[in-house]
Amino acid sequence: MVNLIWVSMLIIGITVAAINGNIEVVTTAALSGAQTAVDFALGLIAIMAFWLGIMKVAEEAGVIRLISRLVKPLTSFLFPSVPKDHPAMGAIIMNLSANVLGLGNAATPMGLIAMKELQKLNRYSPNTASDAMCTFLALNTSCITLIPATIIGIRIKTGSANPTEIVGTTIFATACSMIVAILADRILRRVFSYRRWR
Repeated sequence: MVNLIWVSMLIIGITVAAINGNIEVVTTAALSGAQTAVDFALGLIAIMAFWLGIMKVAEEAGVIRLISRLVKPLTSFLFPSVPKDHPAMGAIIMNLSANVLGLGNAATPMGLIAMKELQKLNRYSPNTASDAMCTFLALNTSCITLIPATIIGIRIKTGSANPTEIVGTTIFATACSMIVAILADRILRRVFSYRRWR
């Protein structure tokens, strides 16, 4: 559906430009947009590579294991059906760590691994998400972000005078969203559990 919308907008734009005799504007805009996209992509690749490198160093230095121990009470509370030493728990922690650093793209592979491992523990049908899967999806979508690295990178690329000024509001907004997601997950889990056994 999204592809259809984009193609429609593209065709309408080209048609209107041709009717008004400004077809060269479309060509100029397309080339300029492509150049801007490449510049942004290269800048973001550098930021992603830096933070992924930091995460790899942290993993090799045992910082991830330390974080894992620190958040184990929280993850045990949020994911009671997942055994503590299960591979899913490690993937969940890595995914949330990447999200905390504002690296949504880097969090995706770990999120896919976590879902694959959680599916192995799923006692429902393969087409039905388990409670742990729903909780993980809610956390992955709304995780608190302490360092919005990608957004800071975009602000730097666009010439922002103070690219890091969004850190405080980002922490506040993402903390609120994470609390709401956890509460909604707990409430909906009880509602549907009640209906299931009724």
